[in-house]
Amino acid sequence: MTLEQLRIFVAVAQREHVTRAAADLNLTQSAVSAAISALEARHATQLFDRIGRRIALTQAGKLFLIEARAVLARAAAAEAALADLAGLKRGALALAASQTSGNYWLPPLVARFRAAYPGVTLSLSIGNTETVAAMVREGAVDLGFVEGDVDGDDLAVTAVAEDELVLVAQAAPKAGKRPLDAGELGALRWVMRERGSGTRAILETALMDAGVPPGELDIALELPSNEAVRSAVEAGAGATALSRLVVRDALAAGALVALNFKLPARRFVALRHKDRTPTQAERALIALIDGAAPVARRPRGRG
Repeated sequence: MTLEQLRIFVAVAQREHVTRAAADLNLTQSAVSAAISALEARHATQLFDRIGRRIALTQAGKLFLIEARAVLARAAAAEAALADLAGLKRGALALAASQTSGNYWLPPLVARFRAAYPGVTLSLSIGNTETVAAMVREGAVDLGFVEGDVDGDDLAVTAVAEDELVLVAQAAPKAGKRPLDAGELGALRWVMRERGSGTRAILETALMDAGVPPGELDIALELPSNEAVRSAVEAGAGATALSRLVVRDALAAGALVALNFKLPARRFVALRHKDRTPTQAERALIALIDGAAPVARRPRGRG
């Protein structure tokens, strides 16, 4: 039984006339008759009585008409739902983001998306880079946004913006304006994000490249959020690396100072599971991000 057969049956039942139904459906009379005969033969049930040149529904036909109309109505509703989703009138989009991107970079973009597509429900979870990548892999969210690169053949990684990391402390060491050397960096006390944080991973790599092994660092505190790290550093607990987005106001107010140590630029990237087909809502959000005036610098390339 097909939807086309149901449509033909309902048209004939409503008109009680094969020829008129065929004309209204833009089908041949033989095609309409064949569809009705196929339904009756397949289910061994007579749906119409042939009375001279006219036809009339049998009792079985009358009962079947109720069900056929209900099925067609559900099919029409399904088509309408797909049309709405295609037009982003309805739907849902689950996001996860690491702390810097999720708390500072992404919210203005999410607000623009909601204004453009108010019928699409958005949810946003915050975690560290490892947590976000795991949520994307497990299918718990549609898209993830993190800082830096993520390993894994099962993830599609797309660069969407650049972020600047800054080494900050409550006060600068007595090193003048020259860059800090390995000895001065090694003498600092540190406030670190937890392991699994993209910010921490980039800082440790940069220090290693400067000749300061992470295992030799004097780590005073390990804290689970950018805000906790910033507050501890403002209180004099040590130095740290944070996004300029996170420390911009504290630097302007003089609560923190930027230390002369160049950290590499990092990318904000979008994560998607390679085995999932992107939804219309996902494509629309990425398009909005691509076209928006960025809060962080735009990336030089895509990954």
